[in-house]
Amino acid sequence: MRVMVIIKANKESEAGVMPDEQFLGEMMKYNEGLVKAGVMLAGEGLHPSSKAKRVLFSRGLTPIVLDGPFAETKELIAGFWLWRVKSKEEAIAWLKRCPSPADAPDGVMEIRQVFEAEDFGAEFTPELREQEERLRAQIEKETKS
Repeated sequence: MRVMVIIKANKESEAGVMPDEQFLGEMMKYNEGLVKAGVMLAGEGLHPSSKAKRVLFSRGLTPIVLDGPFAETKELIAGFWLWRVKSKEEAIAWLKRCPSPADAPDGVMEIRQVFEAEDFGAEFTPELREQEERLRAQIEKETKS
């Protein structure tokens, strides 16, 4: 199963405060462990919402673009990992090992299962599955070049 680990933003990440060298080293070591175990598929930190845009959609209306920053930091994302694990329990076990700087504010990370083709049932026809497989192959090819 694939899961996305969502790293929630806090006041410091929204202010653009960057981690120190020691913490970056600890995170690199942690990420290396994830990669060596075959767990980590992707992972990135995100710029603060002051550099972001939101696009609001409403049926029949033209989408509206809003400039950041956005007020509710508890609803914002500071980064993510995409992992392949055997279970949510395995994901929790990995996440509990994640380093945290000693002076870090309280933090929250969320684990969400990624939909797989079989989750969509009969509505995801063989033709749609084939189309998705082609797209995934194209993405893989594009990211390697």
